[in-house]
Amino acid sequence: MSAGEAGKSKLLSVEPLAHDEAVWTKLVKINYLDPNGTQRDWESAERTTRPEGSDIDGVGIVAILQKPTGPELILQKQYRPSVGKVCIEVPAGLIDAGETAEQCAVREMKEETGYVAEASAVTPIMFNDPGFCNTNLRMVHVTIDISLPENQDLKPELEENEFIEVFYAPLASLWEECKKLEAEGYAIDARVGTLAEGIELAKQFKLS
Repeated sequence: MSAGEAGKSKLLSVEPLAHDEAVWTKLVKINYLDPNGTQRDWESAERTTRPEGSDIDGVGIVAILQKPTGPELILQKQYRPSVGKVCIEVPAGLIDAGETAEQCAVREMKEETGYVAEASAVTPIMFNDPGFCNTNLRMVHVTIDISLPENQDLKPELEENEFIEVFYAPLASLWEECKKLEAEGYAIDARVGTLAEGIELAKQFKLS
């Protein structure tokens, strides 16, 4: 199956996962004190893959290509069984032991898109869904010199279970592109949607 056929994936079944079968995640019960001193319980999910000594699980990547028609954001289409849809995402990945966020981003860009990139900025730690889980990441901004020979004939290095289709969206119309893709049946990753919303707010309040 090629990356372009990722949309042919489909759910076959959903059932409870036994604790001893879980490879990537675990459920935990947290006991805590609220502001009034009352003890309460909280259910949470956690990744089991965060390397020792790392403060993050992974990175998301903001990669923008300067085109004659304007800047374009590198995006991906990837089927996600958790939502049963192909998701619109930025390049991203889990961090390896001993890696910095910048190193992880450069590695993931090469593996998922084929582009050789350089990290240029790193955000504070962001929590994806703190009411549900402790998963976190840093967004890493990268620059790509499309004139380099290694960025001419792109050769992604996908794993056997990865089916990723890379595409590009103009930054100026990212909000409208998200709405169009949702109408076509795609799921919009929060990192993409938040970036698009931020651009619209910057336009509305003339922040540039």
